[in-house]
Amino acid sequence: MEVTGWGRFPKITAEIFEPADSQSLQKFLSSQNKSSKCISRGAGRSYGDSSLAAQLLSSRFLDNFLDLDEDRKTVRCGSGISLGDILKVCIPRGLFLNVLPGTKQVSLGGAIAADVHGKNHHRDGSFCDSVESISLVLASGELVSCSRNENADLFRSTCAGMGLTGVIVDATLTLQKISSTYIKQECLVANNLQESFDLIEANNDSMYSVAWLDCLSQGQELGRSLLYLGEHAEANNRKTDLKFRSRRGLSVPFSTPAFLLNKTTMTLFNNSYFALKKNSSGQSILDYDNYFFPLDNIRNWNRLYGAKGFLQYQFVMPSNSALEGMAAVLKKVADLGMGSFLTVLKKFGEENENLLSFPKQGYTLTLDFKQQPSLFPLLEELDQIVLDHSGRIYLAKDARMSETVFKACYPNWEEFVNIKCKYDPNGRFASLQSDRLGLS
Repeated sequence: MEVTGWGRFPKITAEIFEPADSQSLQKFLSSQNKSSKCISRGAGRSYGDSSLAAQLLSSRFLDNFLDLDEDRKTVRCGSGISLGDILKVCIPRGLFLNVLPGTKQVSLGGAIAADVHGKNHHRDGSFCDSVESISLVLASGELVSCSRNENADLFRSTCAGMGLTGVIVDATLTLQKISSTYIKQECLVANNLQESFDLIEANNDSMYSVAWLDCLSQGQELGRSLLYLGEHAEANNRKTDLKFRSRRGLSVPFSTPAFLLNKTTMTLFNNSYFALKKNSSGQSILDYDNYFFPLDNIRNWNRLYGAKGFLQYQFVMPSNSALEGMAAVLKKVADLGMGSFLTVLKKFGEENENLLSFPKQGYTLTLDFKQQPSLFPLLEELDQIVLDHSGRIYLAKDARMSETVFKACYPNWEEFVNIKCKYDPNGRFASLQSDRLGLS
């Protein structure tokens, strides 16, 4: 069948195997030709080609809850369960995930494989910093456990390893205690990129911090933004404040014509959104679903970019070069009018020990671009700006980065390959992305 990532580019025809349990998965891998290639696939929410291959191992049925320890604040789940389903069980018990990406639809295995991050990386790190242990099926069919104390090299390679070390069967996570599902939000206005950075730094103690940025503004308004700060609200009524909420939002029923996304329409939207939010800035109370997952309220929103799909481009730059580097990126994007409605700026804290983890101390910027021939030369230029400023490009969003750029971004790639070869000597786990980047 034809499959894609969330960006709907590229497309590939693949055979999908859906094991009912870990035993079925072990039997499948141990009985297959050792030279056959495959890669894990969870909810398909990585944007590019990291979960694309001729043969896919779906975690669809590995979606069970195995243990929930309210005293220790830990949960053990199958890799195919979504973060939304974890919240559904944990929230009524006053427990919450420590790190949440921009969608709750991602699978637990996918969150670990990409070591996803959220609006609180500057304080709490990335998703895998809350992972205690992982059960993994190797290419041989052997089921092994790994953690920071057991098979530590495998753990550091599986976290952010994009599925290249084995198939994650289940994992144990640490949770945080909450008394309410509401978030106290404050919206602050920054009139340019320098002000955006200054506001983020001035509010570094805020638990959650994310800025919507107008990537098409120019001149003195280059990089203007709206900074959204968040803190968990205290409970007023425990019975209602710890209620799981699931919204029934709009749905995009078909791919919209790509020509509707142009410099004129995007500039109009960005100007209107900035003016509206600027006039209504200040404090408010939101339920967690609206604060963490605003796009989940628009099902199939990826269709808004047209039938050819889109590419999301996310990079991080260290603090000492981020202002200059991001200004150069934004100027180039604004001059060409190829930006997006959704451009996000966040601050990262220190990087962890996972070999291919994306976050490192500094600032990260995310942009969406509709897929068109003129985009690829632009992204190559942006790659060079990122490299010139000691930056890094996110693998979970990538669909076209070159091997040269990747290896310049990720200094631990050789150590990762050595560990992968140790546990997967025949290179059975491979994706379109790993082949392109020289990891398989």
